[in-house]
Amino acid sequence: MQRFKFEELRVYQAAIEFMSCVFALTKSWPQLYKYSLVDQLHRAALSISLNIAEGSGRTSKDFQHFLSIARGSCYECVALFTVIKQEKLISEKEFDRIYDELDHLARMLTALKSRITTSK
Repeated sequence: MQRFKFEELRVYQAAIEFMSCVFALTKSWPQLYKYSLVDQLHRAALSISLNIAEGSGRTSKDFQHFLSIARGSCYECVALFTVIKQEKLISEKEFDRIYDELDHLARMLTALKSRITTSK
């Protein structure tokens, strides 16, 4: 049962799914990374859905700004996963899959932002 309009947005649902995957992926990583890469990655992944949700309750202009922040969090995740791949915590194949997911999320955010701009 969905009570808020943002919950109907495909980009929000995709962001929640991405966040869940990130949390599951990092559960078994070595303690060495828990308070640096993992913490930062969790915050960046979570930020995507949180900014969509928060922005949806604001003015159109503010919502666009929050969508830009969410897109920036996607980019932050790309940078983090690049480091994570270099540290050999994920394979090249996993990196490519995650990269494609983040690219798709960023494109969805851009498209939503454009729709808000043109609907004025």
